[in-house]
Amino acid sequence: MASNQSTTPPPTLQRGKACLRCRYFLYSFLLQKNSLTMLKRALSRKRKMRCDGSKPACQQCVRAKQHDACQYDDGKGKTRTQLLREHIERLEQRIRELEDPEYTSPSVTLHDPHHHRRSESSSSSLTGSPASTGFSIPHSSFPASANNSPQSSWIQGIPSPSPTPFTDIYHEEPHPTIELAQTLVDIFSSHCRQSLLGLHMGRLRESFTRPVMEQHHPVLTNAIFLWACYISRPGPLSTHESHYLSRTLDSLSDALQYQSRLLDVIQRSCLLSVYFLSNGRALEGSYHANAAASLAIQCGLHGAITNQSSFESTASISPFKLDPPKDAIEQGERILTFWQVFILDRCWSVVLHKPVTIPHGSDGYASIIMPWPQDMEEYATGQIDDLHSFHTVRSFFERQVTNVRGGFSPLALRVKASALFERAHHLASTWDQPLAMSSAFTDDFQTLEHTIARFIPTLIPVHQLDATVPDEKHAYIATHTLAHAAMIHLYHPFGAEDPVSYEKCLRAARCCVSIIKHIADSDYEFLDPIIGPCWTCAVDTLIRELNVIESSWPLVSSSDIRSEIGTLLYAMNNLSARFPLLGYSVAKVQKRLSGL
Repeated sequence: MASNQSTTPPPTLQRGKACLRCRYFLYSFLLQKNSLTMLKRALSRKRKMRCDGSKPACQQCVRAKQHDACQYDDGKGKTRTQLLREHIERLEQRIRELEDPEYTSPSVTLHDPHHHRRSESSSSSLTGSPASTGFSIPHSSFPASANNSPQSSWIQGIPSPSPTPFTDIYHEEPHPTIELAQTLVDIFSSHCRQSLLGLHMGRLRESFTRPVMEQHHPVLTNAIFLWACYISRPGPLSTHESHYLSRTLDSLSDALQYQSRLLDVIQRSCLLSVYFLSNGRALEGSYHANAAASLAIQCGLHGAITNQSSFESTASISPFKLDPPKDAIEQGERILTFWQVFILDRCWSVVLHKPVTIPHGSDGYASIIMPWPQDMEEYATGQIDDLHSFHTVRSFFERQVTNVRGGFSPLALRVKASALFERAHHLASTWDQPLAMSSAFTDDFQTLEHTIARFIPTLIPVHQLDATVPDEKHAYIATHTLAHAAMIHLYHPFGAEDPVSYEKCLRAARCCVSIIKHIADSDYEFLDPIIGPCWTCAVDTLIRELNVIESSWPLVSSSDIRSEIGTLLYAMNNLSARFPLLGYSVAKVQKRLSGL
């Protein structure tokens, strides 16, 4: 009987009643191990590791000899990000004590345990918060002194009065220095898909324990730390944004002296571009996007397949030749980096109304000979497509080579949607209304329409998005939205004259609304900022329909179309809290609606 009783599983607790350690320990451990397979297996065995809710310590914590770590929060447990932020604050406090012997920290600091949750839910009404100040970036909390100039390291607290070479930027420091750097990487890692950075997160964390020259250049790591601060808004960590922004900008001249650091520079330029663009700083964002694309083409990254550049015969044109990758993971990082640049170039060239930097060429120097991107887990196991003659993007538009590995990974579908989005905008912008359509334009138009129509069914259906894992769900939301936005861009110029084109635009806009209905409030902070401009073109289409209804059919109810516009505005408002870029569009839409 005793043995039977001992094997009886503990009663099921109400959601949120388990202790904080049982809630977050397993996930934190697996995240550090960076193993998706382990995570899936562990989640399937979750029922065997239930917290019994016993106080002062539950049985799980007692067995693990973690009595002191067993804490309860009355059903409102802190998120993992909150715990990381508190850990960072403690480390910051210790750094200040080490830097200034006369600094006295308060012996007891009381915190409202629910303050952070309230501040997040009402960030738009907080005075001085990023959401209320529009497009301004919080200033660093460091005083403007020599010891705290952008060259000084916040992580290490070591002042450097002048720019230093790469080999002197980081010095040997105690474990907390490494711990803090890894903590910032942990905060960033949950958003790495949002920024499209193609790095192996486990290897990145581990690199901080290696010698300086085996680490990534500070030009990249500071950009990652900048993003960690950025996604922590409106928390205290966000006050260090301007500090890390200055450091990554100041590190560029040193990084460019090392040919082996070109990939770090390209990745850093992509991170900065998305950072500036999502904050409404379009000129700076465009500058860094162009820099990333130009460097990627110059160093032959668009032809870097399996240790070989496809342009060795013309190396005199491009002196920035990359060394062969050391292993499959490094090769995978190069492939992912190129597609990161490609997505950035294609999508934001539409928003910024500028030509693409990576050309449309189908052969010669401009040809893109690159496998479709795969998941990092596949690269880690050595599964890399080796197709030297595979012109990836051209084959997609020409319906060739559809059965290669990686062609339907979430990131590969994102690449295809980005290509369609830009191609639709480019084709529509070349149409000159006073002139009759040429046969070539008509053929290109119909081919692109069929490509978009053929592409959308390859995606996971919208009604199944809730059943996918969060990372894939966020990727598919962006891909679906881009595909429908491509249809809007393609037909919008003809909507005023052609009822069929008008109807196709309207149908695509309503598809965007249906996607929003599957986005939970917790999803918004992980969405790709390019979704904002896509929603803007969708709401413009719906407002045009509202004008038609209320001006031509006054007896027809416009409640449905107003409800759809309201859904889009709700989503745009939620996203603008994270990406101030969208604040401009929301204000314009509200102004237009007030005049109706």
